[in-house]
Amino acid sequence: MSRSRRWINAQPSMFLKITLGLLPFLVLLLVYQYQSDARKAENPKDKLLPSFSEMSAAVDRHAFQPSKRTGQYLLWRDTASSLTRLLSGIAIAALLGLTFGLATGAFPMFDALSTPVITAISLIPPMAILPILFIVFGLGELSKVVLIIIGISPFITREIYLRTKEIPAEQLIKAQTLGGNSSQVVFRVLLPQIAPRLIGAVRLSLGSAWLFLIAAEAIAATDGLGYRIFLVRRYLAMDVILPYVVWITFLAFVLDRLLILISQKSFPWYHDD
Repeated sequence: MSRSRRWINAQPSMFLKITLGLLPFLVLLLVYQYQSDARKAENPKDKLLPSFSEMSAAVDRHAFQPSKRTGQYLLWRDTASSLTRLLSGIAIAALLGLTFGLATGAFPMFDALSTPVITAISLIPPMAILPILFIVFGLGELSKVVLIIIGISPFITREIYLRTKEIPAEQLIKAQTLGGNSSQVVFRVLLPQIAPRLIGAVRLSLGSAWLFLIAAEAIAATDGLGYRIFLVRRYLAMDVILPYVVWITFLAFVLDRLLILISQKSFPWYHDD
């Protein structure tokens, strides 16, 4: 069989690539529509699989009509609150992860001192200490942000540590041969190469960050995407829950794309094949 006929060598065109990427979502929507229609035919009041029109009406109520109780547009208020908590936690976790990961990877003495502690912290299930966080930091914004920090900073730290260790020792030797001191080696040799890898580590931790945020909001909050989902679940309001889940997924996708764009614009050399 010739090379051109082997499936392993087939490369889709841009149009085909987009089509294949959208196909699973289209199939999922068609399956959902079919199942929803079938359940509605048996029970018009069924709430488990609401129709698209019912979900559209719910979105309209939450996004484009002010709440009768607060006068706020609930979807946008919830989104702003959740993104503020999420981005604050991610930013602080990234800073801590970069600082400790780079330090442990660059300085053997600091590595010996801090690696056991970082490893131990990374093994603690963050959800298990959520009650402790509420006791220590209260039920306000701080405890939610701290949960995100505790949840993802150990992963970022260990990822940066490993990426720092991968940098060839020859580069460090050359920098020191040219008269560079420890700080110069860290900031001029290691940090520029670690920065794009930090963005990659943050991207990988986005899913976990959302998980910790939703969990914290579900337990103790007065607004936020997680709070709203768990508030309406008692009414089996799937017409609200499903759009909120889709909205969270969309926000996560946008954040991921933004991080990729920032990395490509800031570190084009890292993305050159």
